[in-house]
Amino acid sequence: MESVTNTRRATRQVRVGQVMVGSSAPVVVQSMTNTDTADAAATAAQCIELAEAGSELVRITVNSPEAAAAVADVRQRLDDAGCDVPLVGDFHFNGERLLRDYPTCAAALAKYRINPGNVGRGASGDDKFAFMIRTAVEYDKPVRIGVNWGSLDPALATRMMDANVRSAAPQSPDAVMREALIVSALESADKAIELGLAPDKIILSCKVSHVQDLINVYRDLGRRCDFPLHLGLTEAGMGSKGIVASSAALGVLLQEGIGDTIRISLTPAPGESRTREVIVAQEILQTMGLRSFTPLVTACPGCGRTTSTVFQELAESIQTYLREQMPIWRLQYPGVEDLKVAVMGCVVNGPGESKLADIGISLPGTGEVPVAPVYIDGRKDVTLKGDGIAEAFKELVATYVQTRYAPGGVKRREAMKTIPIRPL
Repeated sequence: MESVTNTRRATRQVRVGQVMVGSSAPVVVQSMTNTDTADAAATAAQCIELAEAGSELVRITVNSPEAAAAVADVRQRLDDAGCDVPLVGDFHFNGERLLRDYPTCAAALAKYRINPGNVGRGASGDDKFAFMIRTAVEYDKPVRIGVNWGSLDPALATRMMDANVRSAAPQSPDAVMREALIVSALESADKAIELGLAPDKIILSCKVSHVQDLINVYRDLGRRCDFPLHLGLTEAGMGSKGIVASSAALGVLLQEGIGDTIRISLTPAPGESRTREVIVAQEILQTMGLRSFTPLVTACPGCGRTTSTVFQELAESIQTYLREQMPIWRLQYPGVEDLKVAVMGCVVNGPGESKLADIGISLPGTGEVPVAPVYIDGRKDVTLKGDGIAEAFKELVATYVQTRYAPGGVKRREAMKTIPIRPL
């Protein structure tokens, strides 16, 4: 796959725990818990779940004394479990008080997220912002200055709207609001630097909930600063709407080289795992050729030639199997995330796509001979048939991974042919 050529990546690089953000570092996947942080056990468990799914930074809410008091416990639980994912503290309204009263919280977090619109107004707000920045300096922590459309400083917005009315060539209210977001982020970054925060400790974001607004804001912000940028369509929504909207907006920006960390802000369905947003973020980056996280399955959509649901069930089963194996495979088999697997449903494109994959299977369509040839490294290797095709193909995939990606290993075609196949 041809990789995206980045035309604008941040020239500055920020260290968040052990994760590097910006410049030549890979685009980083971030997520956020939805547990009550005061419940340290539940929060740590969800952090581990998100990290195992591939989240490289996890943000937690710090909104109360109870939450702030629990942060160090959350961090300790993660360390005890061998999970080193950096924690980002999300502060609104009372962050300066919580950082002052709970120094263990200030020390345990790897990064602070500050929303200028929610710090406070006037001199009081300036003092609160200054305290949070000085705390970050004291504890040597980076800061994301995260401006949101829904919580923009009203005084700044009013000032800019009034100036626009008096302008000889007034802009649309939406254009003024986009500019206000950018001004808030850049002015806050300048204040932070004046207060002693090093420029290589700053990440910026200007998040909105509409695709075209997000694209326009980040294009402009990217031209006007060299800080790393965090991308995300805020309040993206549920299900396919949230996935499509986030993919459309972030895909355009990433293609242009804009963005250094990303989060997909999906509203989970009741009972749905929070890891869905991590998987979507990974798949955006991987399908664009920016990063590789887990083997992806190529599968046909189905048509009148494929009245059987066998290929659909097998494709889903294989994709789930690959994701479940990745926490183990990632440690044992370097490079396995680049594996290409194909599960095809009939003879039209089945053999061709299977040959192009590292390992692929071409299932029989309607009226075709009930056998499924498997192609390995572009050559037909074995033919499967009967009721055990799914499990046999999983075993072939597992053996391929073991023989190809084991350190110092080589592909051994004959080893794959020893797998017993159930006859028709």
